[in-house]
Amino acid sequence: MMSSVVEMKKIVKDFNCFRVLDNVDFELKFGEIHALLGENGAGKSTLMKILRGIYHPEAGEIIIKGKLVKIRSPKDSRMNGISMVFQEFSLVSSLTIAQNIFLTRESRTKIGLLDDRNDEKRASILLSEMGVDIDPKLKVEQLSAGYRQIIEIVSALSQDAQVLILDEPTSSLTYAETKALFSILNTLKTRGISIIYISHRMEEIFQIADRITILRDGKNRITDYIQNLTIEQVIEYILGRKVVKDASKSNYEYNPNKAPLLEVKNLNYGKNVQDVSLKLFPGEVIGIAGLLGSGRTELAQTLFGITPAQSGEILVKGEKAKIDNAKCGINAGISYVPEDRRKQGLVTMHSIKNNFELPLIIANNICRSRMFINDRKITNLLDNYIKKLNIRTDSINKEVCMLSGGNQQKVVIAKWLSLGSDILILDEPTVGVDIGTKTEILEIARSLANNGKGVIMISSELHELMSISDRILIIKQGSIVREMKLRDICSVNELHQILQGAQNNDKTGQQ
Repeated sequence: MMSSVVEMKKIVKDFNCFRVLDNVDFELKFGEIHALLGENGAGKSTLMKILRGIYHPEAGEIIIKGKLVKIRSPKDSRMNGISMVFQEFSLVSSLTIAQNIFLTRESRTKIGLLDDRNDEKRASILLSEMGVDIDPKLKVEQLSAGYRQIIEIVSALSQDAQVLILDEPTSSLTYAETKALFSILNTLKTRGISIIYISHRMEEIFQIADRITILRDGKNRITDYIQNLTIEQVIEYILGRKVVKDASKSNYEYNPNKAPLLEVKNLNYGKNVQDVSLKLFPGEVIGIAGLLGSGRTELAQTLFGITPAQSGEILVKGEKAKIDNAKCGINAGISYVPEDRRKQGLVTMHSIKNNFELPLIIANNICRSRMFINDRKITNLLDNYIKKLNIRTDSINKEVCMLSGGNQQKVVIAKWLSLGSDILILDEPTVGVDIGTKTEILEIARSLANNGKGVIMISSELHELMSISDRILIIKQGSIVREMKLRDICSVNELHQILQGAQNNDKTGQQ
């Protein structure tokens, strides 16, 4: 009996005389979840696009269920039972669940009209088989991100897919939605569906994957069973170097008697920020943990002035600050890296330089000479940050949309660091970036704190908060409900339990 559903042997792919894939082997077994890992540019996407028929290899073979095949188009890929669910949802929000599942493959009546009722029955059966209880007549615009992800998967399975490629499937999901998705993936696995799982989230990989393949510089560095590897080993294979655990961690000791950089007293903004009080000290990183919708981002935006507080006080270095808009936040010495870099952090069709200089111009910083922008100073400052943050680009005039996600995020961070603010708020700064860039971003944040700055870090990835924070605050329904020193938390699992348990508790332990 065949053990492999897909075999890719000695795959070679070149772009403009540059070898992107160098004799790569990849095997997917029947009924397994196989994680495909690597930094941005390692070759993951190229390999999957070859399997999907988007790219054609210079050399190599693809074997599906023991048979040598030629995949020259996405249609060929679908005909061989391969389907991909992309990170960006492809559903039509104004259509129903059933209409999305069978889009372009709708049922027809005898006279050729669309038969929505029959498609709703078919969709109901598919959803039921996956243990999903939802009305197929609901419009997609009414669904949460978790349900949209499930509908994408059901749509792929409705086309008789035997191989599912999932690209960052949990990037916009809550903890509970991720848990529900994993249950569905395990159900699919027992039915013989094989899954290629692409993600930068190490904890998830170790929860869901059976085997791991790691690409680096276009080569297969290792394929092994998950139980034979540790997270540290996987990261080392991805980066190609040893990682010194907690190398960037400071010896910071929280002292509530020190003068804080930032003090917030009874801050309120609608239902999303309710009676929040906190202190941030020089040299400290505060981690903020909470479920989606808990008020994490709203608190950050209120501190920065995007949504001005309706009541309460913000003090910066002991002085009361009136922060009614983002410019006031900048002038008060606060910088804010937003959650969605593409929509909130960058003008993607503009150049790196244009994006970098925006906060400097708003702040009337050193880059103005009388009434004119000092272009030379901006260029020199940007060149310095490109080197400092290892931003990979061949020109400062390159459009930001042409950069990888990790390099885009570094541009956002660079433009705010250029202001020299003493307080930096980071909202989900590592979403959608590879493990190498994640490590660099966390090291930047820790280095700023070690040099006397104050950092507020919001993240859904609790192991990141554990690796960088000095204190962690739990937020629920716009309120801080618990505060802990890092040394009082034994593990990420314990922090998960505290976070879940805090949803049922009243305010405790607030300074």
